[in-house]
Amino acid sequence: MGLSIRAYARHRGVSHVSVLRAAKAGRIPQEPDGTIDPAKADAAWDAQTDPARKAPSAPEKATPIQPVSVAVQATSSPPPQRDALPATGTNFNQARTAHEVAKAQKARIQVQRLKDEVIDRANALALVFKLARQERDAWVTWPARVAGQMAAEAGIEPHTMQVLLENHVRAHLNELADLKPEFR
Repeated sequence: MGLSIRAYARHRGVSHVSVLRAAKAGRIPQEPDGTIDPAKADAAWDAQTDPARKAPSAPEKATPIQPVSVAVQATSSPPPQRDALPATGTNFNQARTAHEVAKAQKARIQVQRLKDEVIDRANALALVFKLARQERDAWVTWPARVAGQMAAEAGIEPHTMQVLLENHVRAHLNELADLKPEFR
C-alpha cells in the first residue's frame, strides 16, 4: 500500500494537482488501489521531468548529529533504479535529446543551403537525365560520321563499316541502359 495523492504531493513538495496531472499523463505509476508507491513514483518523476523546470529544493535545516546504530539485512532488496521507467515510452531527457538533435540537423541543412552546398534533388535528376541523353545522341550519330574514314583505312565498303559500327554502338548503349543509378 502506498501513499495517497495528497500525501505523495507533500512528500514531493508539490501541489496535489501536479501529482494528479502526472498520474493522469502516465508519468508516475499508480498502484491498482489508486495509491502511489513513493520509490517508483520518485524515480519516474525525476526521469521524466525537465531538469530546467524542477523547483529549486529548499535548504535542509541543520540538525545535530546523533549516533545511530544501523542494522544491515542480508536479504535487503536493491534500491530502485533511477532509469527504471514504464515500458510505454521514452523518458523526458531522451525525448528532449532527440528533439535537440533534430533541430541541429535542420539548422545544419539550412546553413548548407545558404552556402549553396546542397542542391535540389529534382534539378540534379533532370540534369543527369539531360546529360545522359546528350551522350547517347552523340554515340548514335558517331558511326555515320566516322564510318567513311574507317572504311577507307580498312579497305572495306563504307556502308558495311557504318552498319557494323551502328550495331556495336547500339548493343553497348543497350548494356548501359540497364544500369540504374541510385539517388539517395
